[in-house]
Amino acid sequence: MIPARRGGQSPPRTPHSLIAMPHLSITGLAKSYGPTRALTGAALDLRGGEVHALMGENGAGKSTLIRILAGLDQPDSGTILLDGTPLPLGTPAAATAAGFRFLHQELQIVPALSVAENMHLARPYPRRPGLLGGLVHWSALHRAAATALSRLGADHIPTDALMATFGPGDQMLVRIAATLLPADPAPWLYVLDEPTAALTDAESARLFAAIATLKAQGAAILYVSHRMDEVMALADRITTLRDGAHVATRPRPETNRDQIIHDMTGRALSDLFPPRGPHPTSPPILTLRNLSAPGLQDISLDLAPGEILGIAGLSGSGRAALLRALIGALPRKGSATLNGQPLPTTPTAAWAAGIAYIPRERRAEGVMPARALSETIALPHLARLSRAGFVNRRATATLTRRLSDDVRLKSTGPAQPVAELSGGNQQKVLFARAMAANPRLLLLDEPTRGVDVGAKFDIYTLIRSAAAQGTAVILVSSDLPELIGLSDRIAILTSGRITATLPADGLTEAALLTACYAKDT
Repeated sequence: MIPARRGGQSPPRTPHSLIAMPHLSITGLAKSYGPTRALTGAALDLRGGEVHALMGENGAGKSTLIRILAGLDQPDSGTILLDGTPLPLGTPAAATAAGFRFLHQELQIVPALSVAENMHLARPYPRRPGLLGGLVHWSALHRAAATALSRLGADHIPTDALMATFGPGDQMLVRIAATLLPADPAPWLYVLDEPTAALTDAESARLFAAIATLKAQGAAILYVSHRMDEVMALADRITTLRDGAHVATRPRPETNRDQIIHDMTGRALSDLFPPRGPHPTSPPILTLRNLSAPGLQDISLDLAPGEILGIAGLSGSGRAALLRALIGALPRKGSATLNGQPLPTTPTAAWAAGIAYIPRERRAEGVMPARALSETIALPHLARLSRAGFVNRRATATLTRRLSDDVRLKSTGPAQPVAELSGGNQQKVLFARAMAANPRLLLLDEPTRGVDVGAKFDIYTLIRSAAAQGTAVILVSSDLPELIGLSDRIAILTSGRITATLPADGLTEAALLTACYAKDT
């Protein structure tokens, strides 16, 4: 949904606890993997009772720093001090003993077990005393789980319900609450790595309330996220890394989005979008007249070669349905032509006709995470990469290497599993696949969702480059600056209808948002 960016309902900051709280100081941290230098002087300062955001592009060193804190990797050099005393890490057990807890967007849960059982996965179940010794004390297990959930403000979660019945947000609250069960030593540092990537706005709001509760209890929260609005709403201080090195640590009230982006990339925000080319004047390549499909009514538009048409609208307006209808994934009625020929009615035929599509949910609908990146890139193009029914693997690898260079993909080669790539590089795999056959029409659904600002710049450059080569582009995005910065025109969808079409040049976010909220007349 366009107007409600996550973080808008975050709780107010709570005063720091008056009790003494730990202080973790990291300086001069360096780590190399063979010839690759992942960290080159990283620094971080964490204090109890605050939320500290860690920002940086993919490849900036955030993940390596977290792996060192978690005891999964040893640094080559640098110091880690807890309250001024060197902290021996190097194993996950040592990190746990230091009071560190790590929560990721992909949670480790057992869906078929209850909430209380999931909360006790990493600890012994309570046992009954006396003659019944050795049997699980189920009521004690559920009482302990309920107490921990209550401490987190998550009383709405029943301890006897199966984890499978909850969404990702409540599952995350359960995993956080599990750290509040009695333990020695008690946890004090929580590392949250992209925790809201799979959450709804309501689930995110509950997570933010839980973070405020932990902070009020004296915990330190290291918050890693690409979502700038969340960081600005939650963080007390913000540290940025670039190319493995510490750039700056700033109190949140003393910085802003422009400064953070400059710290992360070395570029000003005004340089984020490549400059527009001349407005296309060629005859339309795509013509829609009275197009209807599930969620769409009487869509009519023209799109010229090299033109980028942005599609704006509130949640449920039909933005995604429009792209799915054009790629042939939804049945449609009305007239739709590409270069004067009827638009294909199946995705396979659409790809063969020069229509490329990048879906919103890259992991569910785009890539094959466990397979080689060359297989994801080749998937819609197997007909021309095959001979006598067999895939020409040499031709596929050659194509993958060329496209990887074109999209500035960071990988170890065509055989690397997609799951090992960062979110931004996974998105570049989809762009490589889309551009493999020089498409005439490129359909983009939230093309920068879940990628960092540096990868966004690369993707914006790819989109502009495709348009400059004559590809017509339809761009669906919930990011208003992105729509305005990339598009030539922006069509407003309301309840499945186009209610306005605005020139993007000179358009303000406020004016675009007003148009999205305007009633269909």
